[in-house]
Amino acid sequence: MNNSLETVKINFPQGLFGFENCTLFSLTEAEYNPFYWLQSEQDKTLSFLVVDPFIFFSDYELDIDDTSLEAIKVDSPSDVVVLTIITIPGNGKNLTANLQGPLVINKTNNMGMQVILSDSKWTTKHCLIAETSKDGDKC
Repeated sequence: MNNSLETVKINFPQGLFGFENCTLFSLTEAEYNPFYWLQSEQDKTLSFLVVDPFIFFSDYELDIDDTSLEAIKVDSPSDVVVLTIITIPGNGKNLTANLQGPLVINKTNNMGMQVILSDSKWTTKHCLIAETSKDGDKC
């Protein structure tokens, strides 16, 4: 998020979907660039691998309503950082990104929220790297 090794504390006042009681998280660089770890401060067993979706999906677009942006006190589009949660399946292959529920973070005050996009083009399990399996299936 800021190209340094420091940990950034982010307040998600409404929590994340399914984890509404966890509102304070630490964002740290993962061992492998460009990924980060989003670790709950309230539940140390809860962490998410996250990434800037624009690195992998150049056509990614999101329309965030004004009410959501006001909730995290965004004054300018340049204040916003978008991250998506990555899912790693048991086999470690076919990583997916939740492009339908991105994390929107105001980098000026470290407040964030998870939003749900109405555009059906984006799914909760978008292949991070489109790779076909032995059976011809895609993730």
